[in-house]
Amino acid sequence: MKVHYQIDRFGSSVQSARAAKRDKGIGRRPRPGGDAASAENRHKAAIGAALVIMVSISLYLAFKKAAFLLDYRAALEGNYTVLFWQFCLLLNGGIFFWRLALYKAYQPAPTWPDKWLPSVTVIVPAYNEGRQVLDTLRSVAASDYPPEKLQIISVDDGSRDDTWSWMRRAEAELGSRIELLRLPVNQGKRRALYEGFKRSRGDVLVTIDSDSLIENRTLRHMVAPFCQDPQVGGVAGNVRVLNMSEGVIPRMLDVNFTYSFDFIRAGQSRINTVMCTPGALSAYRRDVIMPVIDEWLNQTFMGQAAAIGEDRALTNLILREGYHVHFAREAQVFTNVPVKFNGLCKMLLRWARSNVRENLVMSGFAFKHFRDTPALGARINLIMSWFGMTVGEVLKTMALLYLLAYPLTVGYGMIAGGTLAALFPGIFYIMRHRSSNFLYAFPYSIFWMFGLSWISLYALFTPQKSAWLTRDLPQTQMQTRRFAKPSEADYPAASVLGSLQPAPIPVMNVTYSRGAEDMRL
Repeated sequence: MKVHYQIDRFGSSVQSARAAKRDKGIGRRPRPGGDAASAENRHKAAIGAALVIMVSISLYLAFKKAAFLLDYRAALEGNYTVLFWQFCLLLNGGIFFWRLALYKAYQPAPTWPDKWLPSVTVIVPAYNEGRQVLDTLRSVAASDYPPEKLQIISVDDGSRDDTWSWMRRAEAELGSRIELLRLPVNQGKRRALYEGFKRSRGDVLVTIDSDSLIENRTLRHMVAPFCQDPQVGGVAGNVRVLNMSEGVIPRMLDVNFTYSFDFIRAGQSRINTVMCTPGALSAYRRDVIMPVIDEWLNQTFMGQAAAIGEDRALTNLILREGYHVHFAREAQVFTNVPVKFNGLCKMLLRWARSNVRENLVMSGFAFKHFRDTPALGARINLIMSWFGMTVGEVLKTMALLYLLAYPLTVGYGMIAGGTLAALFPGIFYIMRHRSSNFLYAFPYSIFWMFGLSWISLYALFTPQKSAWLTRDLPQTQMQTRRFAKPSEADYPAASVLGSLQPAPIPVMNVTYSRGAEDMRL
C-alpha cells in the first residue's frame, strides 16, 4: 500500500516540493501533439468511444434476447415460465424507473458555518488492522472541523497484532485530541462501538472503519442532514474503494459501490429511509441512539448473540423509533476491500446473512404506523428486497436448470442479460467519475452471475451463523506481526514517546488512554 500517497491525498499538511511543482505545472516538458488539455480531450474521446461500443453491443444483445424469449415462448406454448420471467422483468423495470426519478430528485444537504456545527465524536474500532489504523486516525484529525467540537476515540478490540502500538503512535502525534481504549479480548465490532458510544460527548456520533480514510470535508457533509432536518436520526456516508490499484476485484467493486451508494441510497434518502448506514462511515444523532444501544448490543438471532450486521441493526432501530435515515453524497470515505476471490465471498456472505436477519426485523414494524411521515417508499423497498431474496433465488435456480439442459441457448441469453444489467451502472459510473474504470461494470456483472450469485442463496439457509470471516490473521502472519511495533523512523522522537512496545493485554481490565493519562476501568 502506498502510505505516503494516501496521507497526501487525505489532508496531510506536508507536501513535497516536487508534488507542488507538478500541481502548478512547473518544470513540465511540453509533449508533441498538444498540452494537458488536449490529452484530457483524447482521454474523454477514448472513453466515449468505448461507451458507444458497449452500448451498441448491449442493444444488439437486447434485441437478440427479446427474439430468443419470443421464440422460447412459442416453443413452450402452455408453459407459464416465460410469462413469469417477463412479469419479473417488467416489475424490475418499473422499480428501476421509480428509483431513477427518486435519484433525480435527491439533493445533498448544504454545509453549515462553524458556529452552527454540532459537536461530533468520531469512533474508530480496530481489530488486527496494523499500520492502517494510524493513517485512518490521521485522516480524521486532518478534518476541516472545529477542533473544540471534535472528539476522536479509537478502540482496540483485543487485537493480536501490532494495532495497539500504531494507535499509541497516533496518540503521540495528536496528543489530547485522541482517546484510546483497549479491550482485554476480542469481543466483536459491536462491543467496541458500544464502549466508544458510552464514552462519547458529541451531539453527533460518527463511526469510521479502521481500514478507511476520509476527506477533509467529510465530517462537515456528514452532519449537514442533522442540521437541516431534526427528524434525521442517522446518515449514511458515501463509500468508495481505496485500494483500486491492487487488482481487478477492487476496481469492479468501486463501480458496484458507486451504483449502490450514489444511485440506490440517494433514492432511498429521498424517501427518508436509507436501509443501511455502512460500517465504513455512518453518523447518528446521540439523543436517538443512546436510549436503544443496550438493546442493540444485546441483540440475538435464533437464540444466539448477533455478532454481525451491527450497522443495519442500528439503522433499523432508528427507523423503528420514527426517525429518518439520509444519505450524504459528498461525505466520501475510501475503504480497503478484498483483493482475492475467497475474501470477497466471505465479505459478501456476511452482508447477505445480515440482510436476511434485518429484513425480518424491519418487517416487524415497517407495515405498522411506525412514523408520522409517509412510509410507502420504505415498504416498497422492503418488499422488493424480499422479492429478490425469495423469487429471485427461484429464478436463479430455474436459470441454472435450464442452463444445464440447453447450455448454448440459455448461456447466450444469460450473458446478454448480464451485459444489459451492467449497462446502466457503467454509464452511471462514467457520469459520476469521468473514468474509464466504468468498463469494469461489464466483467463484474458476468463475474457475479457465474461466481457470486450463489452467496445470497446460501445465506438464506444459513442466517444464524455469525462468524465475521474476514478479520482473523493467518497463523504465519500472526508469527510475523504479533509482536511487531513501529520502527524508530516512524516516531517523531524517542523522547516524546518513550517505549511503546505493546504492553501485555490485561486479563480483566480495560485500558483507557486519554492524552498522557492512562486509566484502568
